[in-house]
Amino acid sequence: MWINGLKWMFLIIGTMIGAGYASGRELWEFFGAESGLAIFLFTILFIVCCTVIMMISYSQKTVHYLPVLERLLGKRLSKLYDAMIMLYLFSTTVIMLAGGGATLEVIHLPYWIGTILIGGLVVILFIWDTKGMTSMNAIIIPILIISLIGLLVAFQSLKGFPIEFQLNQQKNWPSALTFTALNILPLIAILAAVGTEFKCRGEIWIASVGSGLLLGFISYLYNESLLQVAGDIIFYEIPLFAILKYYPYYMVLIMSALLWIAIYTTAAAGVFGLISRVRNYLRGPAWLIAMLLIALMAPLTTFGFSNLIAVLYPLYGVLNLYVFASILLYPIIHHVSLKR
Repeated sequence: MWINGLKWMFLIIGTMIGAGYASGRELWEFFGAESGLAIFLFTILFIVCCTVIMMISYSQKTVHYLPVLERLLGKRLSKLYDAMIMLYLFSTTVIMLAGGGATLEVIHLPYWIGTILIGGLVVILFIWDTKGMTSMNAIIIPILIISLIGLLVAFQSLKGFPIEFQLNQQKNWPSALTFTALNILPLIAILAAVGTEFKCRGEIWIASVGSGLLLGFISYLYNESLLQVAGDIIFYEIPLFAILKYYPYYMVLIMSALLWIAIYTTAAAGVFGLISRVRNYLRGPAWLIAMLLIALMAPLTTFGFSNLIAVLYPLYGVLNLYVFASILLYPIIHHVSLKR
C-alpha cells in the first residue's frame, strides 16, 4: 500500500511541478505578497480534490477521464469539459515545450534545439507506455523535490529567514481558488487514466495527503523566496534565476538541469493524458501517437514561455472553477457512494 501510495504521490507532484511551477512563474502569477493564507487554503483544497478524483477513478476503474467528468458534471456538461481538457492538455504541453527551449538558453543553446530535444525525449518515454511514466516520476521527482527545497532553504538562510505571517495582511486568499482550479483538469486527466491500477483506498489517502502537504510547503517557501527578489523578477523569463543570481554559476547549471527535468515530466504527463483519451479514435503504439501530438504542438511554441503562461493560466483558472466546485460538492452530495 505504501509503495503504491508513494508512486501515485510522485505522479501527482510530477504533473504539478512543471515549467510554470518549478520556474516560479506560475506561483508569481497567482500568489506574491499577502498569500500565506492562500497557500494554506490551496493545500487543503488540493488534498480534497485529489482524494475525490482518485476515489471516483478507483470505483469506476477508469482508463481515461470521461467517466470521471460524467460522474462530476453529468453527460451534457462533460462533453464541453472533455473538449476543454483536451485543449488544456494540448496548450499546456506546448507551454512545457516552450519552457524546455527557454531553460536551455541559459547554457546558450538555441531555443528551437531545447524544444526539439524535450519533444523527442517525451516520444521515447512512451515506448514503455504507462509503466514508463510512473517509473520516471518515482526516480526523478524525489531528486527534484530535495534539490528545490535545499536551494530555497539555503536562500532563506542567506537572507536570515525573513519569513513573516500576519493574519490581518492576507488579502490574496481568493487566489487559492483559481490556483487550485487551474490544476484540476490535468489531475483529472492523469489520475483517471490509471484508475484500474489503484488497489485500495489507503494508497489514495497516502497519495492525496502526501502530495498536498509537500506541495503546500514548497509553495509557501518558494513564494516567500520570490518576494525577497521581487524587484528583479521583471528582468527574468524564469523567476527562479532571480534567486540563482546569488549562487555560483555551477548552481545555475544544476538547477537549470533540474528545472528542465521538471518541465519534461509535466510535458510527458500532458501527452499521457491526451494519449489515454485519443486512443478511442487513434490506433497504434503510444510512442507513435505521442510523435504526432508533439509535431502538432511544435509550431505553437514560438509564442514564448512567459507570454503563454501569463495569458493561458489565469484564463484556465477561471474556466475551471465550475468543475472545481463540482469536486468540492461531490463528497457532500454523493457521500454514500464514496464509502462503498
